[in-house]
Amino acid sequence: MVENVIDAGTTERTRQKLLVAATEVFAKQGFKSSTIRQIVTKARVNVAAVNYHFRDKATLYSEVLKFALGSILKKYPPDMGVTPGSTPEQKLEAFILSFFLRVLDQSSGAWHGPLMAREMADPTSALDDLVDHVLRPLGDYLNSILREFLGSTATAPLLNACAASVVGQILFYRHCQPVIAKLNPTLTYRREDLERLARHVYEFSLAGIRALAAGARR
Repeated sequence: MVENVIDAGTTERTRQKLLVAATEVFAKQGFKSSTIRQIVTKARVNVAAVNYHFRDKATLYSEVLKFALGSILKKYPPDMGVTPGSTPEQKLEAFILSFFLRVLDQSSGAWHGPLMAREMADPTSALDDLVDHVLRPLGDYLNSILREFLGSTATAPLLNACAASVVGQILFYRHCQPVIAKLNPTLTYRREDLERLARHVYEFSLAGIRALAAGARR
């Protein structure tokens, strides 16, 4: 019995080491350029461990996407501590700040941002599963916040357009960093900078959403 417990613990630790190592390798090199050999060398495990736990590179990559996003969502949940009874303004501001922190987290081991940037630039078959299980629920949550502002004017096209506008402002800072660095070389992504950017995007988005809602009601 004791041996089985030890074996189970060792097996889970090996799986976790593979996920952590693979997350960094895939984030730095992308799915196509990464090799199983690089991953197991970094994880310091045997090649057979990948086959045992994940079957192949594609399955490992799919699990890495969910692992990385799950970890960052636990650190920066989309509600950021607000409650269902909070105002839509509080919910929207929390959602925007959490999104900024997830995609631009500068702390050690924060690979979610670059990992997702590579997946968006060169999508793999793993994207469908990620959308269904993680990204669509996030989109539904944002739409539920927007619906509180828009009320009866909240048609599906309007909701989708507003959500895209909110998210697009945030992702600009993730995907356009090389250009931003040249146009605004003093901009950094420390926590206080991200909070300032999030506040601007919140205020800008809020004004636009309110204007659209008022215009639709006239």
